Amino acid sequence: MKYHEKVSTGMAGFDKTIDMLRMGDNVVWQIDKIDDYLEVVRPYIRKAREDHRRIVYFRFGSHQPVLEEADDIKVYEVDAGNGFEQFATDIHQIAEREGRKVFYVFDCLTELLKFWYSDLMIGNFFKVTCPYLYIMDTVAYFAIMRNRHVFDTIARIRETTQCLFDLYMIQGNMYIHPLKADGRYSPTMFFPHKIEGDKFTSITSSAQAAELFSDFEWDKNRLDYWNVTMDRARDLLNEPKEKQEDMKNLLISLFIGKETRIRELCRKHFTLRDLLKIVSREIGTGYIGGKSVGMLLARKIIKNAQGEMAEIQKFLEPDDSFFIGADVYYTYIVQNGWWEMRLEQKTEEGYLTMAEQFREKLLTGGFPEIIEEEFVHMLEYFGQSPVIVRSSSLQEDNFGNAFAGKYESVFCVNQGTPEERLRAFEDAVRRVYASTMNPDALQYRRQRGLAYKDEQMAILVQRVSGDYYGDYFFPHAAGVGNSSNLYVWDKNMDMDAGMLRLVFGLGTRAVDRVIGDYVKIVALDDPSRLPLLTARDERKYSQHHADVLDLRNNVWCSREIGELLKEDIHVKKTLFLTMDYAEADRLRELGYTNLPVPFTVNFRRMLTQTRFPEIMRKMLCLLSEAYDYPVDVEFTVNFQDEKNFFFNLVQCRPLQTRGLGKTVEIPKLDSTEECLFYSEGNFMGGNLRVALDKAIFVDIHEYLACPEQDKYQVARMIGRLNQILKEEHVLLMGPGRWGTTTPSLGVPVHFTEISNMTAMCEISYQSEGLMPELSYGSHFFQDLVESGVFYLALFKEQKDVILHEEKLMEAENLLETILPEAAAYAKVIHVVDVKGMELYSDISCQRVFCK
Repeated sequence: MKYHEKVSTGMAGFDKTIDMLRMGDNVVWQIDKIDDYLEVVRPYIRKAREDHRRIVYFRFGSHQPVLEEADDIKVYEVDAGNGFEQFATDIHQIAEREGRKVFYVFDCLTELLKFWYSDLMIGNFFKVTCPYLYIMDTVAYFAIMRNRHVFDTIARIRETTQCLFDLYMIQGNMYIHPLKADGRYSPTMFFPHKIEGDKFTSITSSAQAAELFSDFEWDKNRLDYWNVTMDRARDLLNEPKEKQEDMKNLLISLFIGKETRIRELCRKHFTLRDLLKIVSREIGTGYIGGKSVGMLLARKIIKNAQGEMAEIQKFLEPDDSFFIGADVYYTYIVQNGWWEMRLEQKTEEGYLTMAEQFREKLLTGGFPEIIEEEFVHMLEYFGQSPVIVRSSSLQEDNFGNAFAGKYESVFCVNQGTPEERLRAFEDAVRRVYASTMNPDALQYRRQRGLAYKDEQMAILVQRVSGDYYGDYFFPHAAGVGNSSNLYVWDKNMDMDAGMLRLVFGLGTRAVDRVIGDYVKIVALDDPSRLPLLTARDERKYSQHHADVLDLRNNVWCSREIGELLKEDIHVKKTLFLTMDYAEADRLRELGYTNLPVPFTVNFRRMLTQTRFPEIMRKMLCLLSEAYDYPVDVEFTVNFQDEKNFFFNLVQCRPLQTRGLGKTVEIPKLDSTEECLFYSEGNFMGGNLRVALDKAIFVDIHEYLACPEQDKYQVARMIGRLNQILKEEHVLLMGPGRWGTTTPSLGVPVHFTEISNMTAMCEISYQSEGLMPELSYGSHFFQDLVESGVFYLALFKEQKDVILHEEKLMEAENLLETILPEAAAYAKVIHVVDVKGMELYSDISCQRVFCK
């Protein structure tokens, strides 16, 4: 058993009563006013000085200073306004630097309510700070105001601290009532004691004790300071708007955030009543995160619309989402004992090395009982309606940082007993929390200078939009919408009309590049315009499977669309697909008489005979004008009949774009034969003229000849080149889809393995079944845009596309020189010096070439 040195409180009588303090003690004083705290701090510090102890004072409150700086007292002013995590980290790092055997004094912890507005977080701070101070063999004095904190917070402090004392001033006399003195006991220790100089008298008489304390109020209905603040806000609802303004700004700072542009939009569009409605659906406390704010703000902009834009409102499906505050994420980490691991992971050394271990922990923790009770109430509200548990981090979906696809969203089909549904929901929350440690998310944060910034994870819980169709649940359609169409394939297209990526079923296929399937790309200036494909190829390069929720098996899954359409989907299927009767006749002539009529999911009638594209175009225009910035939305669509529909806006964020750039002077081409490649349309990245240093080319035939494991190694070698050549202008060219998860469809790189490229080119090889996918709007393409990587698709089978691969294949391959360990892949990967070659693109004439 570890021996702890005994030390004095500076009050001899009290030392005798509690058998002294011990090195390692955290000492909490419950007080009525700060002057009372001074009465016990002064003798403690006086004795520490006499004993030549090192003394440190943490100053963060607005009350009078507890200590003044002196030669033998070090004062650290720590800003609690930076939030819980930064504050707790600052205290920890200072204590680490100061070392062992330090005597600490903290300002009154109740002061933290002025910054965090949450008892929950004060309990968390105490729980992460005190064990470390105990390990460092220090003595630390803390104070909390009596009757200002909920019982759960006091219980957590009592559980963590070594000493808890009630301090009273009654009729000019001081009384101390020990409530906890860990490892110490005497028959009279836990009675109140009257202090008169060094004389301590135990109040053992029941009459005397009752007389002293019977007039003190015992408030058993204490509310968390968060709830007290919300009650104050509700009291202002009937006051004039100008009297509500300060409270509105306070609520925005408490659960919306501090990001200036989003904050200003919220101030403009939300009323105090709106904000109170949002907070009434929050579980826990703290920020609700970027994804939640973006969704709510966009919906409010639509509801506030005037004039011709007001008609959008009647098409908008109502929303009844819940929000799990970011403070719950911190509480989950703290109460499961992982705070030290989190601090270690946030160091330069542990940033990646500790991530997997921390991720595994995050998948296994328990939730505080009070939070779990709120989960139960929420699930009772939703009943057996499916829900989706979505990440909504503090940095997510803001201007400049989309975090597209970096964190998880988890569907809960929500079938089974209440206990089973709660268990599945909590697992979904754990998965979202654990996704903060995904390698792609960590690399994204590092690349954008956010690695060590406060990234709090809130959660958005949404009712899944759709209906029951047999054993399946899904919306008729879903997708992604962009108010600016930066991927145009025809110079007559209106970029400002916007574009959609549209799928049948759940929208997961619209945001990911899916194996063997292609989404419908809709240019909203002409929804019937076909991108790139001939009518003959339309069915081949269309959607064949849909993502749905399987109610019978309680899982998310993919099913053939033909199978799903055997069910009654409540409207005519031809809204979403076109039957190919000519192909059916041809098959019958060949003897295939039992096959169903082939179809193409092209949404032709939905796009040409309903108001859907018109309403989506209006909605995107409205939101873009309100943001004064292009926007990116996710939506679902459900039809009641052939004409009438509702759309649900499930996400909205600023669209990360490079802009068009300045017009560039395109040199005259005497012949396309002098180009490495030439194309009209099919590029993204605005106007460009850039001198290239290197080109990396993946040979289609050698690549397809590789065993599957070698294809993954090709991707890893590309990643190594991405790092080695990051200071140069590099053109990356390869077959099919970059970033696919299926090596037979393209090179399976992660985005971080191509993030430093200047330009990326996907080349079609139709005979081998490798085709680029026009997936602007997907998470992969969001990453390209944010990182400023120019994108080009070369459909070399088309007449206006030229590609001279031989110019690269016949040049000297520098792969072995630059990356010797990749020598085995020299036939697959060609790295060529192309100094003197330039890449040009012009939006106005829709030309791109490299010469």
